[in-house]
Amino acid sequence: MLNYAWLMLVFPALGALVIALFGTRLGHRAISWLAPGMVLLSFGVAVWMFVTMLGLPVEERSHEVVLWSWITTGTFHVDVALLLDQLSITMALVVTGIGFLIHVYSTGYMHDDPRYPRFFTYMNLFILMMLTLVLANNYLLLYVGWEGVGLASYLLIGFWFEKPSAANAGKKAFIVNRIGDFGLVLAIFFIWTSLGTLRFSEVLTAAPARLATTGIATTITMLLLLAATGKSAQLPLFVWLPDAMEGPTPVSALIHAATMVTAGVYMIARSHILFALAPTSEAWVAWIGAITALFAATIALTQTDLKRILAYSTISQLGYMFLAVGVGAYASGIFHLVTHAFFKALLFLAAGSVMHALAGEINIRKMGNLRAKMPVTYWTFLIGAAALAGIPLLSGFFSKDEILWFAWQKSPLLWLVGAVTAACTAVYAFRAVFVPFWGKERDHKLFHHAHESPASMILPLILLAAGALLAGYLGLPRQSAIEGWLEPVFAAGSGALATATPAVAGGFMRWVLLAVSALIALGGLAVAYWAFVRNTDVPRQVRESLGWAFTLAEKKYFVDDAYNALVSYIWDFGRWLAHTIDQRGIDGAVNGVAGITGWAGGQIRRLQTGLLGLYALSILFGAVALVVWFVIK
Repeated sequence: MLNYAWLMLVFPALGALVIALFGTRLGHRAISWLAPGMVLLSFGVAVWMFVTMLGLPVEERSHEVVLWSWITTGTFHVDVALLLDQLSITMALVVTGIGFLIHVYSTGYMHDDPRYPRFFTYMNLFILMMLTLVLANNYLLLYVGWEGVGLASYLLIGFWFEKPSAANAGKKAFIVNRIGDFGLVLAIFFIWTSLGTLRFSEVLTAAPARLATTGIATTITMLLLLAATGKSAQLPLFVWLPDAMEGPTPVSALIHAATMVTAGVYMIARSHILFALAPTSEAWVAWIGAITALFAATIALTQTDLKRILAYSTISQLGYMFLAVGVGAYASGIFHLVTHAFFKALLFLAAGSVMHALAGEINIRKMGNLRAKMPVTYWTFLIGAAALAGIPLLSGFFSKDEILWFAWQKSPLLWLVGAVTAACTAVYAFRAVFVPFWGKERDHKLFHHAHESPASMILPLILLAAGALLAGYLGLPRQSAIEGWLEPVFAAGSGALATATPAVAGGFMRWVLLAVSALIALGGLAVAYWAFVRNTDVPRQVRESLGWAFTLAEKKYFVDDAYNALVSYIWDFGRWLAHTIDQRGIDGAVNGVAGITGWAGGQIRRLQTGLLGLYALSILFGAVALVVWFVIK
């Protein structure tokens, strides 16, 4: 049955093709059924593959499906083939399941958009490319999906291209990701030249023996890390993700929750053997993740745009995932990826519901008491925020606690950074609840206009809220179900390595840290309630007392300004090169040679008089000159 996995790719490909060719003839109603329906069929196939895999012995759950031979030249051979194992099926379920709910939501959110068919063409293409990425059995096919997701994100972020901000955001995402993609291309070259294969299973087998005593594993993994920092918006290549909010809200949910930004985490997890051979690279992954998590969380505390709060939250939570895979807790990183998909998709779609109700307004300082007008949106947003904050017994609590536990085993300093980040997360998560939904209305016109969203938008919120509540029970404090499910993938090939994934069990200390995590989340909730409900003058006092430090975070540490200045200098340098080196130097040299040649030709042309006597005299002078030369010689 696993041989039919290619159907997961066929359905979204068919949906994108049909809507692209016949969308204007089909009409909104048909597209509203077709586009989500294709993703639902892919989800059904993923569930079918999952159930089939459950019925197989553990050692038979990894299966490859070769569709056709792709490239063969000399000893280089790559197939278009799919790898079905516990990791790829988990990712496929997340992509298609969350993607389907976002598609359903989009039918209501984008209903009045004049480019409705184009939007769903891009959305189906996005799902197709992400499935190609996570189901590929080799690095080259993964790269096709990687670049395809980049293209689809560019099209969707800049979907409202008539707005300069949206067009610029699309270009920014595309260009910044090209920096990371360059690292992936180089890593693929190094993998081929070092191991003679790009298939994941063969890399897994060959790498421990052939790379263990060389530095090439560090080179490859640092290049893979560069690629991951671009795609998953980590320091220093995170700057594109907040601006991606210029796209429609369902696009934000799709990019942040289920697809693009998790690709870097997946790629590192898939390359776990290579990273296990390069402890230096693992440390870089862990510390980049930890620092990014804290960095983005402090920025989120200062933002007033609801979607940007969630955007920086995504960057922070991706930092947690990097922290997990950096300390070797790959299953925990994927576990947090799964729970994050539920609560972050929920939060973005609920934010979209608020925008829909307030005619596009997204500044939380203009909102207030929206829970009276939008009860379903409020309760679902509250559940998502609680899961994000790590409130006990919700999904984010379990997955975040596992990451912090593994971080503690690796380095208490890593744990401390993660714990401080968790405190900041709880504060900004509930700030995003209390300011818009509690208190008094701040803008009477907006409040009067507010209304609950239609059923097509509300139903996905309810289903995602259920996932945010329950997904954490896949991982209880002891050996989690999802870790047991994924462990064979990450255990394969590890017998040849000295390092191993740290154990989950931790006795008394584990329970102490679990209690600390719970207290941090509840403490953040209490601080947010006190500052934004009980004593609303506190934020102003904190802002004034922190002074330049608050301004630094509010201005996003001037990273965007630094990039803009760098780009400005590069433009100036480019213009100088064009004017001085190109026009005056290269063009001047070429034009100078041409000018000299033209002048010489003009002078020689004067000798061409057409007078026979002058030609005879010239021949005579030439003959005399030759005779003189021979005599002298």
